[in-house]
Amino acid sequence: MTADVLERRALNRALLERQLLLGRRELSAAETIERLVGLQAQKPDDPYIGLWSRLNDFRHDELADLIGDRKAVRASMMRATIHLVTASDYLRFRPAVQSVLERSVYNDTTRRSELEGVDVDAVLEAGRALLEDEPRTQAELRDSLGLQWPNRDPAALAYAVRGLLALVFVPPRGIWGESGPVAMTTVERWLGERVNPASDAESAVDEMIRRYLAAFGPATVTDVRTWSGLTGLGDTLEQLRPGLRTFVDEEGRELFDVPDAPLPDPDVSAPPRYLPEFDNALLSHADRTRIVPAEYRQRFIDERFATGSVLVDGFLAGFWSVHEERGRAALIVEPFESLSDEDRIALAEEGRRLLPFVAGDVKAEGVEFSGPT
Repeated sequence: MTADVLERRALNRALLERQLLLGRRELSAAETIERLVGLQAQKPDDPYIGLWSRLNDFRHDELADLIGDRKAVRASMMRATIHLVTASDYLRFRPAVQSVLERSVYNDTTRRSELEGVDVDAVLEAGRALLEDEPRTQAELRDSLGLQWPNRDPAALAYAVRGLLALVFVPPRGIWGESGPVAMTTVERWLGERVNPASDAESAVDEMIRRYLAAFGPATVTDVRTWSGLTGLGDTLEQLRPGLRTFVDEEGRELFDVPDAPLPDPDVSAPPRYLPEFDNALLSHADRTRIVPAEYRQRFIDERFATGSVLVDGFLAGFWSVHEERGRAALIVEPFESLSDEDRIALAEEGRRLLPFVAGDVKAEGVEFSGPT
């Protein structure tokens, strides 16, 4: 049998629908975080903007309360990158990404050489004691461990603790409008529970893959690897194949998907959307052309930092940022190419709704366009 071919626009609409970007939903923040298998959270404010773009009437305090009440946590997870996940997902999936975090520690040749001959278990126990005494920053952890192992690179010791122990980053960092140190503690101290046993890692990986496909699919093996950082996924997906459906893309690559996941009509309209600097919808595939046009790929890589991304007709079409001066704020849209009048009007309307959300107490002035007219 010949597999169905999904063209780029069909993959785009599938991604938008599953990422809740075709239309805002009446979901809670916790439900959304789990549905999306977490939100990237290197920048603490990004999850708030990502949720605002996906949910009706989302308010800052809904997510702030989840974090403050320890029902959601920021932690190193997929790709050894900081994600915001629910507490239950962290406990379930942290063993599944242990190998990813171990590689982040040992793949660096300088760090690996500094750890050779060190009793790493003793370092981890010392790190655990320090972090359970009180949350500490990486620098504080480094200084304390350096006193105990004076002949070793303290930065390498601290990084090993951060990568190999199940840790979470604690508030106030991560609470909208508040600032604080990047402080860590153990999951046991913060949630009062241990992560699931390492023996559950294989089933957790299987569940993670199915959840990824539901939120980002249809996807290739390489896409799953890019999102998760896991290796050996070809064999894993072969084992899961009986419970999955498959397609091919325009280049003939096999795409895996969960049964009954939505595949909208490629011609369905997609409203303009403002995404944060780091948003999984843009960063979770090896081939990002389903949402980042090939002609903008390098610009997205080089220039996206400190800005958000603008979607027009479902595809990356520019950047956005907020400019504050003298107690006033304007949302600046920088399109890559000239926009139609209809798209400019729609982007301006969406931007005027977003600006008060991100500007806080600063008076919102409106939306301005920069670049091509």
